[in-house]
Amino acid sequence: MMIGLTIPSYERFEVGGARVLAAPGCVAGIREVLTQESLYEYAARQPDAVPLVGRAPVFAVNLPGGCGRVVVRHNMRGGWMAKVSKDLFVFPTRGLRELISSLRLRASGVSTPEVVAYVSYPLNWVLRRSDVATRELPNGHDLSVALMKVTDHAHRVMVLDAIAKLLRSLTQAGAHHPDLNLKNVLLTAGEGPGLDVHVLDVDRVSFSSPGSPLVAKANLDRLIRSLRKWRDLHGLPYSAEDEEYLRLRSIE
Repeated sequence: MMIGLTIPSYERFEVGGARVLAAPGCVAGIREVLTQESLYEYAARQPDAVPLVGRAPVFAVNLPGGCGRVVVRHNMRGGWMAKVSKDLFVFPTRGLRELISSLRLRASGVSTPEVVAYVSYPLNWVLRRSDVATRELPNGHDLSVALMKVTDHAHRVMVLDAIAKLLRSLTQAGAHHPDLNLKNVLLTAGEGPGLDVHVLDVDRVSFSSPGSPLVAKANLDRLIRSLRKWRDLHGLPYSAEDEEYLRLRSIE
């Protein structure tokens, strides 16, 4: 156990071959769902489901049994591996890694949604598919949407300051996010005048020494690559001045 971290008491159980690790308040609802179908299938067919854009469609739904609003994602591979295995992973799959990374990030002061459950489904004795449910952060916009909507300098600086804050917190945690793109950064209204910023899809995050300059450079370079790609392909308003400001603010 990490010092200063209160570990939630997740419950392990199985339903029809599916292996589950879930927060106590969601156990009953997930048991109910899995007696009929997968967690992702349930989310996809709900009439009130809010579809979100990701590598594959992601759905924000209410889970039964008092679990509340969650975002359900079916784990998919990216890059060249997607052509080989698509959604198949060796047990214990990425769900457990995402839960552990999420707990460690949150303990280190990096905001990321709470993982309320992960479920893995067997294909054979080695390979499994998996779904992950995270707590919904309402009224948020990913970074691509937030930057597209900015129309004045003051709000633009507010968004850039939020990005820099996230980069600094990742550096302080020694957390390298190899897929830190605009879709994996979520902005919500803060309690004060600024914005709160949250990092998503943390299953591939690795940890190094806190404050590592190599981690700082890797995260900044990855996010800048995504910003430039969105600028070139989608007309995202992102200037050389924005990039210089972000570089300076991320290392303060």
